[in-house]
Amino acid sequence: MSDDGAQRAAQALADSGIEHTLTKHGRVGSLEEAAAARGVEPHDIIKTLVVRRAEDDYLFVLVPGGREISWPKLRALLGVNRMSMPDAATAKDVTGYERGTITPFGSTTAWPVVADATVAGRLVSIGAGAHGVAATAQADDIVEALGAQVADVTEPAG
Repeated sequence: MSDDGAQRAAQALADSGIEHTLTKHGRVGSLEEAAAARGVEPHDIIKTLVVRRAEDDYLFVLVPGGREISWPKLRALLGVNRMSMPDAATAKDVTGYERGTITPFGSTTAWPVVADATVAGRLVSIGAGAHGVAATAQADDIVEALGAQVADVTEPAG
């Protein structure tokens, strides 16, 4: 199934028309290992998190390495009181990707995308549908291709 995810993401990236490079590496155990394998800094790794806004209503949040979602900021942005992270099975059901491989590119449903404001203006690496597969591209191109809303929705991790 992971090959299917990687193929779906690669096709969606190609169809988007954005300039990107696909990188394939083995499984990694940390943000630092992922950054080294992809040739970027840890803060340039973009995690795609699936957030449940309401029943059958999800969105993707693009979060730079070393940062985490600020729930109060995200709730205020979206005008909702409660949100949650779906369990792994639900995340796979609503995106077609297993946790750790999720990307908005090629998702089985085109959920809205919110990109943290800190991603803008730099080269980043985003997951591409399978473990150890990533796409490196300009964040601004990714944001435009996905029609993402850019907002301050994260805080430093830890």
